Amino acid sequence: MIEQLLIKGLSLGAIYAMIAIGFCLLWQSSRLVNFAEGEFVTIPAFLMVFFYSVLKLPFAPAIIAAIIVSAFLLGFVMKKTLVDALIARGNTPFVVTTIALGFLVRDSLTVFATPEALHFPSMIPQTPLQFGGAMFSSLDLWNIFVAAVVIVCLHLFIRKTKQGKALQAVAQNREAAGIMGIDVQKMILMAFVINAVLVAFSASLAAPIYMVKYDMGNELGLKAFYAAIIGGFNQVKGALLGGLLVGLIEIFTAAYISTQYKSGFVLIVLIAVILFKPEGILGTKEQL
Repeated sequence: MIEQLLIKGLSLGAIYAMIAIGFCLLWQSSRLVNFAEGEFVTIPAFLMVFFYSVLKLPFAPAIIAAIIVSAFLLGFVMKKTLVDALIARGNTPFVVTTIALGFLVRDSLTVFATPEALHFPSMIPQTPLQFGGAMFSSLDLWNIFVAAVVIVCLHLFIRKTKQGKALQAVAQNREAAGIMGIDVQKMILMAFVINAVLVAFSASLAAPIYMVKYDMGNELGLKAFYAAIIGGFNQVKGALLGGLLVGLIEIFTAAYISTQYKSGFVLIVLIAVILFKPEGILGTKEQL
């Protein structure tokens, strides 16, 4: 029983973690918080349905096309419009704008797409697997595997490539990075593109679980935001830890107490972290 809950919690937490890492990358590179992050999950989910169910593309090309379009719309276009217009004014105008953007996306999807939940198949058949007397879902194991591959690839990109090291430099000190000749705006653009790819992958994993609906990103974005705060908003590894913790807390609370209290226990942990370690479990204190 515990093994099953552990795998299910890690599967859910892996989805939260990828979105939370996006929050952290945007904050580290641009000092901006995107409160439309949940809608950034919803958009690629609808694109996947559009390419697969409407245009009748094969499954894998439909997902790849959705990721590419998401990277362009939510990365390049977002950076060249809202971010460039608002970054000099600080975080608050950007937060307000992204909240409004979230409402616009949800309302537009209900009017121009559909308010009904849409089915989207999983990448692999959902079959029960037995190991050591415990039953596991193949979908949960697949979610963990895909998220692990994506996060490891991101880690290697940041640590091993020239562009990744430049992104690290911008995250540590934008002014110093600019003096060293690093194109700060290009790095911020890269962060937004990476964030778009991360949320698109999370959408492909979440869609078979939550179904594709105009408000599917509400809970995902909010829980990922909690995860980023709990783990440490300025540390990618903190976002990963926070995402996994939130997933585990929800699953174990639902199993041993009640599904009605799963969000409440996450909030208790969030409040405790804010009170006793406001920088997050793995986060570092920042100079204001």
